Amino acid sequence: MSRHYLMKCVECGSVYEDDGFLLDCPVPHRPSLLRAQYVERRFSPGPSSGLFRYGSWLPAVRCDPVPAAGFTYRAERLGRELGLGELWVAYSGYWPERGGLLETCTFKELQASTVLARLPERSPTLVVASAGNTGLAFMRACSQRRVPLVLVVPDSALPVLARPVPQAECVRLVTVAGDYGDAIDLARVIADRPGFQAEGGARNVAHRDGLGTALLAAAEAIGRLPDYYVQAVGSGAGAIGAYEAAGRLLVAGFPAARTGSRRGGPRMLLCQNRCFAPMFDAWRSGAATAAAKDGPAERAAIARAAAPELTTRTPPYAVRGGVRDVLRESGGHFATADSTETAAAQNLFRTIEGVDIEAPAGVALACLRQAAAQGHIARDATVLLHVTGGGRLRYAADHRLYPAQPTVRARGLSHESVADIVTAPFPTTVCASAREPS
Repeated sequence: MSRHYLMKCVECGSVYEDDGFLLDCPVPHRPSLLRAQYVERRFSPGPSSGLFRYGSWLPAVRCDPVPAAGFTYRAERLGRELGLGELWVAYSGYWPERGGLLETCTFKELQASTVLARLPERSPTLVVASAGNTGLAFMRACSQRRVPLVLVVPDSALPVLARPVPQAECVRLVTVAGDYGDAIDLARVIADRPGFQAEGGARNVAHRDGLGTALLAAAEAIGRLPDYYVQAVGSGAGAIGAYEAAGRLLVAGFPAARTGSRRGGPRMLLCQNRCFAPMFDAWRSGAATAAAKDGPAERAAIARAAAPELTTRTPPYAVRGGVRDVLRESGGHFATADSTETAAAQNLFRTIEGVDIEAPAGVALACLRQAAAQGHIARDATVLLHVTGGGRLRYAADHRLYPAQPTVRARGLSHESVADIVTAPFPTTVCASAREPS
């Protein structure tokens, strides 16, 4: 299948043709991400208004006309409250009056649509682990396109997975009694079975480049790259995607940031829960890895987190091209916010802007509020705050939602037993090609 891009290893520079599944460089060396190298070097958005407006910079073999996107606006009132004269918000959520039409209410919808668009017509069953929002995005996308999916989530994520249509037969939902890390562990076992394929998280170029379209759209709206990019991170895939998208814009000759990094892109301000912040801790201490232990103290901290979506235990921090490299190269840094600060930030946004935002976006706004108050960001700097999720309360008020129905509750079952159950053959009637809509 002819593709309009190649895959290049950040570490060794080896270049490969993509088959839709490649996640790692086969050359032996330290862990490294792959990046998509697109034939089109110019920034040439298409005529559509959705995600695939940026199809020439997406690793997709098809452009689905359905996926929507968020929108970007200058937040003057919020900026005045924070003491920032040039604050912009990239809103990835549901806010139909302003053009926010992401039905899953988060930017994970951009990721899921792009990952499916990268797959060849006949593909193995996709396996995804999620703390909630990513799972909802893949449930929606795979149900619409009749792509078989095994989704593994913690029990606590079930309320997030409620949808306006009943769960499709091509989706098998597994719940675990623990946290997001436990879901990841079980998903690995399932993905190792023949005929099943791990989505790959941050290692998947479609995952990152889909999320990175939020930065492309924002830069278009602003007219140049912002001086600062602010986002809450769990794995950091969205931040890596934004950084890579900014790099492509600079190569294309797009106007650089005025006071951003030396390379001309935005400085990255990345944000985590204060009670569980493995990447913040690693950045501050200079540690070689950000992997968190799996012990009672760590689990208690995860349980206290205002934003459980940000509690990845093994993020792609020290991998070549990962979060640490992004921060070093952009001149950025980490910040944290506690539950009280996060709730106050969510309330502030809703009061000023009139719509609810998700807890991760509250963490990001709280950290931006701190940085502005402490003078770490100049008052006249152009700041882009990525609200990675919002409008869930509004969406629930506008739609009747059906609760998610687990196929298997993994409590008390071994990983192998669960894998035996969920890897049984899917009905042939639901195993249509990724091209076929519902």
